[in-house]
Amino acid sequence: MRVRAAVVASALVSLLAGCHDGGGSSTATPPPRSVAPSTTASPTTTTAPPTTSPDQLTAPMSAAADAAELTRVERALRTDDPDAQTRLALGWAQQLAYGALSSHPEWTDAVFAALPPDVAPIVHTNRDAAQHLERPSLGPVPTELPDWTIRTPLPASTLLGFYREAETESGIPWEYLAAIHFVETRMGRIHGNSGAGAQGPMQFIPSTWAAYGDGGDVDDDHDAILAAGRFLAANGGTTDIGRALFAYNPSNDYVAAIEAYAGIMAADPRAYDGYYAWQVYVTTTAGTRRLPEGWTRP
Repeated sequence: MRVRAAVVASALVSLLAGCHDGGGSSTATPPPRSVAPSTTASPTTTTAPPTTSPDQLTAPMSAAADAAELTRVERALRTDDPDAQTRLALGWAQQLAYGALSSHPEWTDAVFAALPPDVAPIVHTNRDAAQHLERPSLGPVPTELPDWTIRTPLPASTLLGFYREAETESGIPWEYLAAIHFVETRMGRIHGNSGAGAQGPMQFIPSTWAAYGDGGDVDDDHDAILAAGRFLAANGGTTDIGRALFAYNPSNDYVAAIEAYAGIMAADPRAYDGYYAWQVYVTTTAGTRRLPEGWTRP
């Protein structure tokens, strides 16, 4: 089943899963900031509780608000804030802000005009990546939710260790492996075969897994990430990553999106924390909803 990667008026972006030879699904864009309810600590002081769920957040409602939110989250992600929960909340807000931009193309000029020079290239690149992933997904909106289970991803630091291990073994820069993992299954959150029969967090079809899986478990993030490195290296990825990505998924839009996300992380590795936090949103004829970790289709 393909799930349409469409952006709707609520600024939530859905994810699609579809596959190919080495990897497969496309993921769409991001979302925006939240205002958590505040509680009164004293007659003169209010304290906002920490953001602990994406559902506490709301998307920007205007171009000016979206530009301000994109500026806030992109700058904040590029600081060395040690608070993991804060960085998760930034990623959730980032996803909503990009979702709002995609849902409101009429805001584009105003948003870009309001962005400061240090943030504008980042927003352009993320927006362009999302558009590349949306194009192949256009089609009838499905009537049912996908046959997926949404898993809790391994810690961001653990996955980063896997990407770096694969880079050492294969010579493929870790940012490309992280970008594939992000686009294919939201860092391993989505568990379920694609319409093309691709499996696992890096979406391998069985024949490709047999060639590059090295006897591992296709559903294991570590084994799948290392296998993706082997596949890309075997297809010339150390000298021509675009060619190798096209072998992984023969779509120019897919290649452009992976290169865009990888380039963002290569420019500043702290951007990885934002992508790690992104959630699974799915659009059907009943509307768009977030599939939280632990969700499975009834």
